[in-house]
Amino acid sequence: MAGMSAASAVTSASDVLARVIATVAGPEARPRDDQVRAVEELVEHRRRVLVVQATGWGKSAVYWGATAALRERGSGPTLVVSPLLALMRDQIAAAERAGLRAATINSTNVDDWSAVLAELRSGRLDLLLVSPERLANPRFAAELPELLASCGLLVVDEAHCVSDWGFDFRPDYQRLTRTLLQLSPDTPVLATTATANERVTADVAAQLGPDTVTLRGSLARASLQLSVVPGLSTLQGYAWVADALAAMPGSGIVYVLTVAETERLAAFLAERGHDVAAYSGQTENREQLEDRLRRNEIKALVATSALGMGYDKPDLAFCLHLGSPSSPVAYYQQVGRAGRALDSAVAVLVPGSSDERIWDYFATAGIPTDDQVERILDALADGPLSLPGIEAATGIRRGRLETLLKILAVDDIVRRGRDGWEATGTKWYYDEAKWTALRKVRSAEADLMRRYAHGEGCLMEFLQQSLDDPDPRPCGRCSVCTGVLPAPGPVPAADTVLAAQRFFRGQDVVIEPRKLWASGLPGRKGKIAAVAPGRALAFADDPAWAETIGGLWRSDEPAPPEVLEGMVEVLKRWSRTWERPVAVVAMPSRRFPRLVGSVAAHVARIGRLPLVEALEVTGPAPTAEAASAVRARDLLSRTTLRDGVRFDGPVLLVDDLVRTRWTITVASALLAEAGATSVLPLVLHQLP
Repeated sequence: MAGMSAASAVTSASDVLARVIATVAGPEARPRDDQVRAVEELVEHRRRVLVVQATGWGKSAVYWGATAALRERGSGPTLVVSPLLALMRDQIAAAERAGLRAATINSTNVDDWSAVLAELRSGRLDLLLVSPERLANPRFAAELPELLASCGLLVVDEAHCVSDWGFDFRPDYQRLTRTLLQLSPDTPVLATTATANERVTADVAAQLGPDTVTLRGSLARASLQLSVVPGLSTLQGYAWVADALAAMPGSGIVYVLTVAETERLAAFLAERGHDVAAYSGQTENREQLEDRLRRNEIKALVATSALGMGYDKPDLAFCLHLGSPSSPVAYYQQVGRAGRALDSAVAVLVPGSSDERIWDYFATAGIPTDDQVERILDALADGPLSLPGIEAATGIRRGRLETLLKILAVDDIVRRGRDGWEATGTKWYYDEAKWTALRKVRSAEADLMRRYAHGEGCLMEFLQQSLDDPDPRPCGRCSVCTGVLPAPGPVPAADTVLAAQRFFRGQDVVIEPRKLWASGLPGRKGKIAAVAPGRALAFADDPAWAETIGGLWRSDEPAPPEVLEGMVEVLKRWSRTWERPVAVVAMPSRRFPRLVGSVAAHVARIGRLPLVEALEVTGPAPTAEAASAVRARDLLSRTTLRDGVRFDGPVLLVDDLVRTRWTITVASALLAEAGATSVLPLVLHQLP
C-alpha cells in the first residue's frame, strides 16, 4: 500500500454506506441521495449534519454507514445519545445486523457498565448508546471526558428533544450543547429526527453550530390512511376501539394519554376477548412486550408515548389513539410507527372529552416559575439537601421538584453531588420572554390539534403543514378526502357500549394507604396506624362515571340515586374481604358537605350502622399542589377529634375526593386514637 494516498487506500464513504444498506435491507437496496450526502459530509468533510426525514426513511442507516466508514479509517467509536430504552434495544440489534458491534449503558444494566467501558477502551465496540440522563450521572460523567476525546462520531437521535420548542423537550438533552464543546473540533456530529418543524429545525441546527448541514425532506407517508372519529362519548370511545380491534387485520398500538388509562383500557379490551397488554414507562416487562408485538404474538399494546420514538416493527398495521396528543407533531411521531414496510396501514384518532385538560397539565409541567426557583435556592443556601429535604423545605411536590432541578442543573444553577443537591453559585435569571413564548407555542399547537380532530381539511396535508413540510398536498386516502371511516364506522355497536359501562362500573378502584408519615412532622413519625386500603367509585376520567361525577362538582347537592346505588355496589364487592365496620364517619367537607353527608347517611342506613360526627375541620383547605410534609402539617393543625368520641372496631370513612391521600391519612390517625382498629376510606372520586 506504500505510495498510495490515504483517500485511495480506503473504501469511499458512499461505497461503505451502499454495502451496509445492502447487508441490512437486501442486495437490491440502494442508498437515497440524502443518505449519501449526509455520510459524505460526516466522513469526508467531518461536518455537523442535521437530518429531518420521515419515519422509515433510513436515518439510522446514515450513522451505521458513517460509523463503518470512519472505523475503517481508524476513527474511534460512535457515541449515540438516544432517549428511550426501546429505541436502544432496537438500534443495537439493527447495528449488529449491519456488521457493527454495539452496546448500551443505561439505568437497567448498571452492573455491566464496567465491562462495556472496558470493551470500548479496547476497541472492540463500534457503537455505544447512552441516554441523555446518563450525562448527568456522576459515575458516567467521570468517564465522559475520556470517551469524548476518543469519540469518532457523536449522534444525537430524536434531536427535537434538544429544543425548548420541540414537542418532547427534555432538560437532560440540553446537556448535549455543553458536551459538544468538549469534543475535538473536527469530530463529526449527526443529529436526526422525524418530528421537527422549521422553528425546531433552526433551533437544533443553531445549537449544533453555524456551519451545520441541514438535510430535510418530505414528511408525507404514502402508506398511512389517516382517520378521525369525532363526537363520541368516553364510553363510546372505548367501545369503538374494542370493535375496531375485532375488524382490523394485523397487530398494532393503541395510544392513550395517561398511565392509568393503559391499565383501564387494556383490561376492558381483554374482557372483550382481545389479546392485549398495557405498556408505559412504569411497565416492568417492557422488552418482553415489545418482542411479543414485534412477533405478532399479541393483537395490540395499549401504550403511552413511552412506546414511541425508535420502536421498530416494520409491519405494524395500525395505530389507534383514544385521546389526542397535545400537538400534531407528537401525533405524527406516534402514527409514524405504522406501515413502514406495508402498502397500507391505519391510523385513527378518537378524540376524548378530557383531552384539553390533560394538554393544559403537560403544557406547563416543564416550565419553571420564578417563585419556585427562588424557594429551591433559598433551601440550598445553607448547604446540600436530599430530594425529600428540598421537598419539605420548599413545599413543592416531588414530581414538579424533580423537573425543576433538572432544568436548573442544565443551566448549572444546581448540581447533584454525593451529599445531595447543592447550589453552584451561578446566578439564576428567569427568562420571562422565553417561557412566555413557549406557552404561546404550546397553546398554538393545542389549537392545531383541535382543528385536526375536527377534520378541517386533508389530514395528511394538515400534518405536513404543521411540520412545515416543503411539499404539502392532499393525500386522497384519509377519511376527510374519501369520506370513509374504517370499521366500525362513525359509532360503535350499542351492545359494546353497554358492555363497556357494565365492565367499568364493576371495577374496583383501590386506594392504597400511605404507610409512613412525611419527615419533619411534630409528634408524628414512622408508620401510620389504622388506615387500610380503601375504595373509590371512580378513578380519574373513569369512562363509566365521567359525566355523572363531573356533574357532582357544579354545586353542593345530595348525591343522585345513580351514585348512591353505585356506592352500595362498591361496598357489596368490598365487604367480601373486610371485617364489618362498627360505624360510618363523614369527612367534614368545606365545599360539598351536603354531597358527602348524603352518601354517608345512605351507606349507614343500608348497612344499619350508626353515623357518627367524629371529626371537625377549621380554616381553608390546603392546596393539593403542596409537598407532602406541608400538606400533612396543615391538615394536622386544622383537623380535630370531637370530645367523647370512641370506637371499638373498624370505621368506614366517607369523603368526596382523594388525591394526595393526606386528608384520609390524618383523619384515620385521629380515628385510631379514638379506638378505631382500622379505618376504611370510601370516596366518590380518586384523582391521579
